[in-house]
Amino acid sequence: MTSEARPIVYLTRRETFCAGHRLWSDALSADENRRLFGPCAYEHGHGHNYVLEVTLRGPVDPKTGVVVNLTEVRDAIRTLVLDDVDHRFLNHDSVLCRGINPSVENLAVLFWDVLHARFGDLLYEVRLHETEKNWAVYRGERRS
Repeated sequence: MTSEARPIVYLTRRETFCAGHRLWSDALSADENRRLFGPCAYEHGHGHNYVLEVTLRGPVDPKTGVVVNLTEVRDAIRTLVLDDVDHRFLNHDSVLCRGINPSVENLAVLFWDVLHARFGDLLYEVRLHETEKNWAVYRGERRS
């Protein structure tokens, strides 16, 4: 008995949220922070309209025709990420962001970690747009 190979599809859900943050590293002096982060280091922070794209990768189920129910993906993103970061000052008001400098890079990794715990190997990529010109992509890679 032979079985047909199942097509592998990349399925992306896009969500948006608004949040403020201040880029600042306690490992640097005040002058170093201002030189590195510029206006992003202002004491009272600044805000962004973020675009979060979560991509799952998997085989299409021949019975349902889907990789995963998009309602499930939407609900997981909202519950695990957006409910904590939307309309928050990330440095102070977000439980998820405690203890990190909320750069777009750190946020992409953080969101990956949270969503990977829910979707496991189906999670392929987290893409976080901070502005139209700046974004980070994370696919779970680590280097020691």
